[in-house]
Amino acid sequence: MTVPATIQLAFDGSGIDGSLFTSVTDFARGTKWLNTPLELWTNLGLGVFAVLMLAGWWSARRRDTEAMTVALAAPVAVVTAFAAAEIVKKIVAEVRPCRSMPHAYLVDTCPAPSDYAFPSGHATVAAAAVAALFLLDRRLSAIAAVFALVEGFTRVYVGAHYPHDVLGSVLLAIPVACLTSLALRRWAIPLVAALSRGTLRPLLTAGVAAQPAR
Repeated sequence: MTVPATIQLAFDGSGIDGSLFTSVTDFARGTKWLNTPLELWTNLGLGVFAVLMLAGWWSARRRDTEAMTVALAAPVAVVTAFAAAEIVKKIVAEVRPCRSMPHAYLVDTCPAPSDYAFPSGHATVAAAAVAALFLLDRRLSAIAAVFALVEGFTRVYVGAHYPHDVLGSVLLAIPVACLTSLALRRWAIPLVAALSRGTLRPLLTAGVAAQPAR
């Protein structure tokens, strides 16, 4: 029995932008000296976003309670976006390029069949970090955006995802991360303010604690 093309597209992304995917992987074939560095970077590079969020937290200590709330909300927003991406992955169930385009040049090893492609978890983390940091520090967000572009490119370069997997991650991660951060900024400020007056004060503010009256 022939499966309708509309159903096939839900499981096989090669019909969407497979030619663009192979253009990038053919580039990887011609730059084998870059294969190992970019394969390492595509995973380890996610640490950059953790460092940038730590920098945002450190900077927020010298600002006000609202800024600290947004800084603390950033990792929550990233985790929330990643969780949403995992749910979408199970719903769409798009097979990885290594299975739908097995003859393409692939740097990365092929994951288990149950590890689906759309959207990219790595790209989701990167885009969510950019969005969360944008609400806190535009300079850090701009730096994160550069690394997010690199992360998205490497996901296609190593053959782990189609370009539309990366684009879908961005379209999902940004609104989810922004809404999560904004919601926490609205509702968690009193909690952060209360914690700033307790034993966690050194972690939440760089200000000098008020001295009791004599």
